[in-house]
Amino acid sequence: RAVAPLHPVAVQCQEAQLVVTVHRDLFGTGRLVRAGDLSLGSASCLPVSQNPAEGTVTFVAGLHECGSTLRVAPDSVIYTTSLNYSPAPSNAVIVRSSPAVVPIECHYPRRSNVSSNAVKPTWVPLHSTLSSENKLPFSLRLMNDDWSTERASAVFQLGEILHFQAAVDAENHVPLRLFVDSCVATLTPDGTSSPQYTFIDFHGCLVDGQLDDATSTFMSPRPRQDVLQFAVDAFKFAEDSSNLIYITCHLKVSLADQAPDPLLKACSFSRASNLWTPVEGTRDICSCCETRSCGLAR
Repeated sequence: RAVAPLHPVAVQCQEAQLVVTVHRDLFGTGRLVRAGDLSLGSASCLPVSQNPAEGTVTFVAGLHECGSTLRVAPDSVIYTTSLNYSPAPSNAVIVRSSPAVVPIECHYPRRSNVSSNAVKPTWVPLHSTLSSENKLPFSLRLMNDDWSTERASAVFQLGEILHFQAAVDAENHVPLRLFVDSCVATLTPDGTSSPQYTFIDFHGCLVDGQLDDATSTFMSPRPRQDVLQFAVDAFKFAEDSSNLIYITCHLKVSLADQAPDPLLKACSFSRASNLWTPVEGTRDICSCCETRSCGLAR
């Protein structure tokens, strides 16, 4: 098969337009994305041409077209847009790809004399590399009581608090916000084994906090958008003598500027007010924690 180039997205910032050439092996996995799943800007402009032999598609748009935005810096004029990958479902049941957004900026010097000096715009992407599809490095760690370092021991006494820190390394990605979709405790490493106790459920509801003997909560505010911390009262399984439990959590991310919703939330229950409260977003996104019906998984 053809080998994808080192930079699958090439941008030319021309005098009155930009030209974006995208290699369809966008993630370097050898699987070509569909041209119809690619668009430019908030107006979702479609490619103007394809090159099947090279496996590329090309967008051409005026600097003010396709929903681009303009801002003025002290020494430059900056046009901002994005390449969007929005995969259509493989069928009615499954999808095999995740969406991606590649931010694009074109910088034009403000003080150039166009009549005598050629303006040489440059492409300055917000992030120079595109994370591989489905390979974001997630982590879940037990932290010490002040959250400053990872806890040296995983041994707890009943009555103590477990401090969890979930994170994603989004250094080479567009800004992301992390969520903990669910967490389950089991007696074996198999998260589907029985018995089990689910203490985060329904896409981000910390249901353990509803128990009379628990103070479990998500920590607010977050230290960063790509980090989420939560505290859970230590527990063990009744009628079990091993005193060993395994924790399996499902983590997911959204774009940092995407508004939280019932499927993207971190909600804690306060027994004092008898209300669910989100780490961010409006209180109504937590209402489904009470009804136990928060929609389908993303």
